[in-house]
Amino acid sequence: MRNVELGKVGRKIRQLRKERGMNLQEVSDKSDITAGLLSRIENFRTLPSLPVLHNISMALNVPLAELVDLVGNNGESSYILVRKGQGEKEEREDSQGLLYENILSTGVAETNLQVSIISIPAGTYRRPLANDSMELIHVVQGSVEYGLGDNILELHHGDTLFFDGSIPHSLNNTTAETAILFKVYLLRRR
Repeated sequence: MRNVELGKVGRKIRQLRKERGMNLQEVSDKSDITAGLLSRIENFRTLPSLPVLHNISMALNVPLAELVDLVGNNGESSYILVRKGQGEKEEREDSQGLLYENILSTGVAETNLQVSIISIPAGTYRRPLANDSMELIHVVQGSVEYGLGDNILELHHGDTLFFDGSIPHSLNNTTAETAILFKVYLLRRR
C-alpha cells in the first residue's frame, strides 16, 4: 500500500462510525484506543498500525478488509484536479465549531499533503492541539488569534504563517465575522 492512499482508511472509519451513530469516545471504548488517536487517524494526522485497525474494525463490527478496500483504487494520473465545491466538508470532533473543506490529500516525497479551507465562525475558540506535521496557514478572510506555544499571533486578511505542528497551537476568532483560512498540512511519514 502507498502511504498517500492511507488517508482513505481514516475517512472510511469516520464514515462507518457516523453511519452507526457512534461518537469518537464510543469507538475508543470498544477498540481500547484513545479518542485522540482515533481522531488523528480519521483526520489523517497519523497512520494506524495493523493491530489498531483490527481493534477499530471490531468496534465498528466490520471486516478489516472493509476499512482498507478503497486503498489503491484511484488509478494513476500525472495530475490531480479538484473542482470548486468538490472538497469533502466536515466538522471535526477535535475542532468543534470549525468547518473544514478538505480540498486535497496526496503524497509528496516523504510527507503526505492535506489542503483545507477552514471556516471559523465569530466567537469560536479551539483549544491547543499538537500533531506530527508542518502547517501553512493563509488568512483568506477576516482575522484570528493563533496561539503558538506561549505566543499569541494576530493574523489578518492576507497574512501567512508556517510552523511546526508539534508546537501546541490554538485558534480564536474574537471578531464579529467569520474568518476563512487556507491551510496546508505536510504530514510526516513514519
